[in-house]
Amino acid sequence: MRVSSLPLLAATVVAQQAAATPYGQCGGLGFVGPAACGTGYYCTVYNPYYAQCVPGVQSTTIRTSTPSSTSTPGPATTTSTRTSLTITSAPVTSTPLANPGVGAPTTLLPNQFWIRAVATPNYRSYLQPAPTSVPTSIPAVLASSKSAAQFRFEGNQLVLYQLSPSVPLYMHVANSTAPGATPPRKLRTWFAADKNAYGDFAFQGDTLVWSVAGMQRPNSAAWLVCEGGEVFVNTGAFLYQTPEGCFDHTIHSYGGATADM
Repeated sequence: MRVSSLPLLAATVVAQQAAATPYGQCGGLGFVGPAACGTGYYCTVYNPYYAQCVPGVQSTTIRTSTPSSTSTPGPATTTSTRTSLTITSAPVTSTPLANPGVGAPTTLLPNQFWIRAVATPNYRSYLQPAPTSVPTSIPAVLASSKSAAQFRFEGNQLVLYQLSPSVPLYMHVANSTAPGATPPRKLRTWFAADKNAYGDFAFQGDTLVWSVAGMQRPNSAAWLVCEGGEVFVNTGAFLYQTPEGCFDHTIHSYGGATADM
């Protein structure tokens, strides 16, 4: 007996149409949206309440079963043929992250703080992750209070709080200095799920500082904010030979209930 493949084809088309968007939610308790991801993405579970489509292809074994009926007299019997197909791709190089804007709380939570600039041209712009399609390295920027992030310290790590999913993001500083060489004037900063391995974050009063063994910075509280609001460690003197397109800043903690002042 010939079995039509049209139902299977229709189901495939429906599944493709129902695929979650890149970085969209694809699972979690109470979630009723699409559980499949589009081409080039796979569904990663962060916790029982949230899963997300991230770039790459997960190593997967797909098993199919094809029933066939015998034509010999007597009771009908069914046999099955099992085929295994393994799909493999290059692994994602770092822990996938969620869109940092998902579920950002607008009221300061206990044991958290805001971080902001207090001088022009970024007066009262707040530290936060930039929207990006690269989930393993999210630039740190100063931007609107409406999307301000909340932070806490864990030892020497500056940790960004996320409401959904509950994956801590750590602020990183680029280690781009060869031993014995003069460090570049700008050291890039970003957020990622793995801990920062280069230098220590701390407060001096309410001012955010960063330091690392072997580097004598004129001012450990000196930061540069450049095009797009992107934040860099300033390894040189504050307000001296500022790189083109950048502004010197110190950035400070703020404990107000909301980030709108």
